[in-house]
Amino acid sequence: MRLVEREVLDPLGEVQADKLKVNPLPEDFEKVTIFDNTKPGAGAILDILAESLGNRTFIKVKKPAGAPASPEQIDKASSGEIAILALGDCGSCTSWVILDAICLEKRGIPTISICSDHFASFAHKLARSHGMDELRILEIKHPVAGLSTDEVKEKTIKLIPSFLYLLQIP
Repeated sequence: MRLVEREVLDPLGEVQADKLKVNPLPEDFEKVTIFDNTKPGAGAILDILAESLGNRTFIKVKKPAGAPASPEQIDKASSGEIAILALGDCGSCTSWVILDAICLEKRGIPTISICSDHFASFAHKLARSHGMDELRILEIKHPVAGLSTDEVKEKTIKLIPSFLYLLQIP
């Protein structure tokens, strides 16, 4: 067998984007958008995180995995005071979770994106390439796909303290 080394190009490249500020999280909020990209485990993660927020109004938006949100989905998601997006656990899904979050941030909606720890570095780099260095990305232990609901729940429960800390909820 003969090994051949090749240079792999970074699809993000070097971008000279204007720096954009993320929207501040509100001190208190009633309406939360739960943005589910229908990846295996995403719904369970979002349900568990929503439960940790207590008695609030939830706006549920679903979209196909690995694709951008439609203008109608973004409009619906923009009706919340904050948006929680999941799940980035592969290249294309992570890309669209982050790009959808950036779109919502540009509309004035603060976001928290859930990505697996294997794809978090890429998620941060993508956000930076779009000028959003401070985009909120919460990491869940990889893998999520292929796990039982109980296994996803176990991983998600470990996120709750960090999630509530981000939201400044005791």
